[in-house]
Parts: sequence; C-alpha cells; structure tokens
Amino acid sequence: MRTIRIGHSPDPDDAFMFYALTAGKVRIPGVRIEHMLEDIESLNRRARTAELEVTAVSFATYLLVADGYRMMDPGASMGKGYGPILVAREPMNPRILPEQVVAIPGSHTTAALLLRLYVGDPPLIEVAFDKIPSAVLEGQADVGLLIHEGQITHAQLGLVKVLDLGEVWTRETGLPLPLGVNVVRRDLGEAMHRALSQGLRDSIAWAQANVDEALEYAMRYGRGIDKETCRRFVLMYVNEFTLALGTEGRAAVERLFAEAQRKGLIATVPPIDPI
Repeated sequence: MRTIRIGHSPDPDDAFMFYALTAGKVRIPGVRIEHMLEDIESLNRRARTAELEVTAVSFATYLLVADGYRMMDPGASMGKGYGPILVAREPMNPRILPEQVVAIPGSHTTAALLLRLYVGDPPLIEVAFDKIPSAVLEGQADVGLLIHEGQITHAQLGLVKVLDLGEVWTRETGLPLPLGVNVVRRDLGEAMHRALSQGLRDSIAWAQANVDEALEYAMRYGRGIDKETCRRFVLMYVNEFTLALGTEGRAAVERLFAEAQRKGLIATVPPIDPI
C-alpha cells in the first residue's frame, strides 16, 4: 500500500471535492491517502520543492513548478464570469487602483497574477487571505484582493467592490477563469497519474451526486458562513470544469499563460498536458 500525500486548502470547495476520498466513499486501489490541509499560498510555496505527491496550487504557481509536477485534469477551480475581487472601505474609481496599497493573499496566487495583468504594479502587502478584510477595514491597506468566500460575503463586512477581475477576464476573453489546479508529481509515473486522477474525479462525481452530505462536511471549513452561503460558494467553483477541463477549460489555461507571457511576466509557457 503506497501512501500518497495530497495537499489542499481547508476551504469548503476543496473539502466538498475531497469528501468521498476522506470518508472512504471512494478508494484508489493500492493507495492510502494522507490529506495535508494548508492555505493555498503555503501549498504554492511547498510545491516549489516538490515535497507532496499531489497538491492543489494556483495556476500562476504551475508556471513555476511544471518541471516537477503535471497538471491533473480533474479538480480545477474555474470561475464562470466571476473571480477574485478588489474591495475598499468606500466606492473607488478603478482607474486609481495602481496608486493604492493592495493587500494580496500571496504573490504566487492567480489572483495576484490577474492583478498584475489588469491593474499593473500597485504597492502590495501580503496578508493571510482570511485577514484581508480586516486589513482594509483597519486601514493597513487601501484595497483588498479577496479570494474564497470573501467574494460573496464582503458586503456583510462593510466593504465595497471596486473591481471584479473575473468579470474583466470574461469580458476580454469569453472564457472561464482558471484559478486553482491540482498537480501530481511527474516522477510518480503514468500509471499512478491515471489512478490518482481517476480517484479524484470519482470523489468529485460522488459529491455532486450527494450534495447535501458532502456540503455537511464542507461546512466544517466554512469559517462561520451559513449553509446556503456555503452551498452557493461551493457550487460556484465545483462546476463542469472541475470534473474535466475539456476543450474550453484548456483553452482558458492556454490564454491565461499566453497573456502572462505577452505582458512579460513569464518567459515561456510550460507544458499543458493534463492527465
């Protein structure tokens, strides 16, 4: 029995996807799964040393780790007309964003890459993603870049949306927005790649067929949000692109990487060979 460590975020959408594997509803023959729960920026950093066999990373981080990791076809997080948002204490003209101090959830997140693509290079501070609303409300930053459930709960906290980077992306590309992806270490070999991807796909399919039970588990990671908010958030990001990227999902990934290259943020586009 081989132990495979899977790194993923302690967030409702990841918990929903991995519930069936966690609870033993789905098994991978010959594999024992050890779940490692950390925030996405911590996982992004760990991926730089290829420590974990499987891990969630930001698509922006895949650009840095593609030599050691292969993209998995199931498990991607893609927004359909929505994505990370910029919020402030008061309404603000998006044109002045380049001069504002922005609190970001990590320099290796896709949200930070989108900020560079669409806003430029404003002064930044890095803050744990769940502390960003407080950083803005307390004046440590002028603007906050929100990911996860903050995208739909910011108004309750007294924050005002300034710019939705997912809306901008969709308006310019007509494609879903690639945010997070699961990757598998290349040295595990093709047979293990296929077994792990099938296991994750089966886990996602089980959750989609048993939404209420998987949501009950996901609520443990909801940071105080109610069940309907949790359901809304989970189903925003566990969608048709989560089971498989498909032609449209892959085109979206190619477009994101091409835009990063066009803006001079990366030198070359890495292999896009999902399993």
